[in-house]
Amino acid sequence: MGVTLFINQLNFLKMNKKSGWEYYTSCFTENYANFEGRARRSEYWYFVLFNALIGYASMFVFGLIGGMLDVPILAGIGFVYVFAALIPGLAVAIRRLHDTNKSGWMILIGLIPVVGSIVLIVFFATEGTQGSNEYGSDPKLSNDPFDE
Repeated sequence: MGVTLFINQLNFLKMNKKSGWEYYTSCFTENYANFEGRARRSEYWYFVLFNALIGYASMFVFGLIGGMLDVPILAGIGFVYVFAALIPGLAVAIRRLHDTNKSGWMILIGLIPVVGSIVLIVFFATEGTQGSNEYGSDPKLSNDPFDE
């Protein structure tokens, strides 16, 4: 009985483990402007990784093409992605702060030069509150039929 339950839990975890790309795309689809709830560390950091890669690549490619064709407006197309990613970036950052049981308004600490950014990086890298907190249930345990 106990071994079977353990194997079922392992299979459940394997089935529901999202890839980094799935975390990234979910920030643009079902969580585009979702400022409520909690986000796992992996969701936040995968979003940051793919957002940086795609943002820099699009600005580089469109800037290069715009420079070669002498059409400066093409360089501005790369910024369209940056602005499109602004809202989901704020949303996932606020949900990440919620996971550490901090208010979303703590994002404003980032306005303090140097120190604010360091404090936010520490908050974002800190493990979330285990179990439910005032912002919702633990995202590591959500939809887990074995956690009852």
